[in-house]
Amino acid sequence: MAVVPMVRIQATDFDVAAEIALLTQGRADVGAVVTFTGLCRDEAGSLAALELEHYPGMAEAEITRIANEALARWPLAGITAIHRFGKIRPGENIVLVVAASRHRQAAFEAASFLMDYLKSRAPFWKKEHLIDGSEGSWVDAKESDDAAAARWAKS
Repeated sequence: MAVVPMVRIQATDFDVAAEIALLTQGRADVGAVVTFTGLCRDEAGSLAALELEHYPGMAEAEITRIANEALARWPLAGITAIHRFGKIRPGENIVLVVAASRHRQAAFEAASFLMDYLKSRAPFWKKEHLIDGSEGSWVDAKESDDAAAARWAKS
């Protein structure tokens, strides 16, 4: 049975436990589940919200493409990526990656691979809304995120 990645882009929050259950329910072959949940941080108290924008259809297609690459690289039983859009306040969930496999190493590596891609190359744009009511700047990708993603480049 071919494994199909579960990719969703949504404004609403997600339930981490429910997403794990969806991926593993009825699966006696899963020995490891690795999750990563990214939260909005307050940037030392200056951030009221982070606004995330995306191109509907394009973001899903790109994340599905990289999730399929993870499936090709590691022996996974399943992989899920959920990314939120809209205004997200500090402390709220932004992103979830769940990787399931027979063994932990494949799940860890696949989750890290997908998250590195999401941080550096996924088609999302982030704008800061500051606590003083002003709009901050658009957030640029960090060199450290690009370097993390570069480690997965095929030689």
